[in-house]
Formats: sequence, C-alpha cells, structure tokens
Amino acid sequence: MAEQSDSGEKTEEPTAHKLQKAREDGQLPRSVELSAAAVTIGALVWLLFTGSGVLTRLANGFAAGFVFDRQMLESPHLLPALFLSRIGEGLIPILPILLLTMVLAVGASFAMGGMNFSTKALAPKSDKLNPLNGLKRMFGAKAGVELVKAIAKCTVVGFLLYWTLKSNLADLAALGAMSVEPALAATGSMIMRAAVIVALGLVLIALIDVPFQRYEFTKKMKMSRQEIRDELKDMEGRPEVKAQIRRRQREIATQKMMARVKDADVVITNPEHFAVALAYDPASDGAPVVVARGIDHLALRIRTEARQHGIEIFEAPPLARALYFTTDVEQPIPEGLYVPVAQVVAYVFSLSSPRPGQSAMDRPHPKVPADMRFDTAGQREAS
Repeated sequence: MAEQSDSGEKTEEPTAHKLQKAREDGQLPRSVELSAAAVTIGALVWLLFTGSGVLTRLANGFAAGFVFDRQMLESPHLLPALFLSRIGEGLIPILPILLLTMVLAVGASFAMGGMNFSTKALAPKSDKLNPLNGLKRMFGAKAGVELVKAIAKCTVVGFLLYWTLKSNLADLAALGAMSVEPALAATGSMIMRAAVIVALGLVLIALIDVPFQRYEFTKKMKMSRQEIRDELKDMEGRPEVKAQIRRRQREIATQKMMARVKDADVVITNPEHFAVALAYDPASDGAPVVVARGIDHLALRIRTEARQHGIEIFEAPPLARALYFTTDVEQPIPEGLYVPVAQVVAYVFSLSSPRPGQSAMDRPHPKVPADMRFDTAGQREAS
C-alpha cells in the first residue's frame, strides 16, 4: 500500500519528454510582471531621450487641429479627411514607442520561457466550456494567489505614488505661482520622477514573480513514479524510439570494440571487405580472442586503427571470412581454426621479436578446413 501511495505522489522532476509535450501544448512559464516592468522601463528611457520633441510635435499638431481656412469652412465635407489626416500626424510621433513597447513585451515573455508558437493552445477544448471548471479557476488556489499578487502590486505602486506626492508637496504648491511653460516643465519633471520610482517598484515585483512562476511551473510539471514508468513504457513501444535505442546501442558497442583494436596482435583481412582483430596471450592456456571484427566501412576503420598503433595486418581471405562468420567479439576462436591462426600468430610474433641469430619466419599460407570455408555472403562453400 505504501508503494502504491508513493507512486501516486508527484515528487519526481519532469522528464524531457513531458516538458517537450507541455511546450507543444503552449504551456510555458510566463511572468506578466516581467513584461510590465520591461515595457515601463523601455517607455521611460525612450521618453527621457525623445520625449520633449514628441510632446512638441503633438502639441503643435493639436493646436493646428483647431485652425481652419476659408475653404474648409465653406466645404464641410472636407472635414472627415482633415480629421483623418490629423490623426495620422498624431500617430506618427508615437509609433516608435508603440513598436518599442510591443517588442519589449514579446521579448520579455520569450526571455523567460523561450520562443514558442503553438496552435494547440488556440484550439477549443471542452473543459474550457464547462461552467464548473470555470468556477474552479475563479475560486481555486491559483486565482487566490493571483488576487494576492494583484493586491500586493497595487499596494506597492500606491505606496510609491503616495510617497512621491508627499515628497513633492512643496513643489506642487509652488506651481500656482509659476507661468504656464515653467509650470508644465516642472509638472513633467515630477511626473517623470514618479514614473521612474513606480518602474523600479515594478522591477522589484518582477524579480519576485519570475522565480515564483518558474517554481509553480516546475511544481505543476512534476510527475509521479508511476507516470514516469508509464511514459517510459510508452516511449519504448514506439518503433522510432526502438530504432533510436538500437542505433545508439550499436554506436556504443562499436566505440568499445574500436577501443580494443589497440590491444590486438594481428588483424586478418579479406583484404578489403573483412577485417578481424585477434589478441593472444602466450602466458595463458586460452585460444586467441577476437577483439574486433567488421565488414566494408567498419573493416576499413579497423585497418586504419591498426596502422595507427603499429599492429600487423595479415591478408588471408578464407581465414578472415571463417573468423568473421564463426566468432563474435570477445569470444575465442573455434577449435577448427587453431592451426591456421597459430601459423599467423607465430609469424607475427617472429616479426616483432626475432630470436638471436635467426631471421623472421617466412610468410605462411594458412589453410582453412573445408567445413569452415565461407563466401562473402556467409554461405558455406561446397567442398
């Protein structure tokens, strides 16, 4: 019972497969506060550098909108076109900041969860149309957390605005004694300072919200041990996954086999299509062992590796085919091939360490027993 209970608890980190599936469904960690902070700061920076010019253009355009010539007064049907023209002239100065805020909002969203486009998130779902599910979302734990966050954000921003106004009460009182232009400049300066302070407050809120959203997303994605087992079974049952596993297993086995070529004493070849690397320990009573074998491309790799380590390559087509088709890697050679392999090994050893006063042995011509002769397709040759 305890094991069943543990398997149902979501205590395990999400697998890469589940995270990828969630990404395809449009489920990613997002922070609205991060986007709000980025947009606010970007807009403020833009206003600090270009705000005065933009305000001047907007003011001039606003003033020009109240000036009409005689033709316009006599032809009222021209007024709609004039209004559209004034609206277009007013949008042009603020178009850069609109584009900037849009880029910042999208960029801040991508910065947290990465770029992702999912059509599944737009597809209609029956659970979204269920009123009971809607009530659960409205009064659930997540809705309560969002309400607390909204109250906290309003409290922080309200406190900062109150503190800013309180700090500038003397300046506000002095506005009444100023002329219009200095009063507007002073008002703009105070508004900008208040906006900067509020923006810093939004940054603080975003710094708290980003790790919280990551934590909530990871918690939501956590899996039980049973879910992990079911997912593993499901993935292993797919043909493409099985093929990938087999391919990876072959790659690992080939790498391990190629690492053993350096331990061989001789490589017997076909000469091009087959290559079998043999290792023999004279101090032991065992037979030579096949440490690597391959055909075509893999045989070429074995020969190349053997040359790099100075291992003798001995050309004996019938013996190479017999070894390849009768012996697997890390297995001793069959008894029927003891004599021809012994001739080759003795010859190789004589090359590496000839006895004093004696030259190396003549190159042998090993004969393979008739019942162990194979063609290149692995079929036994007729005796």
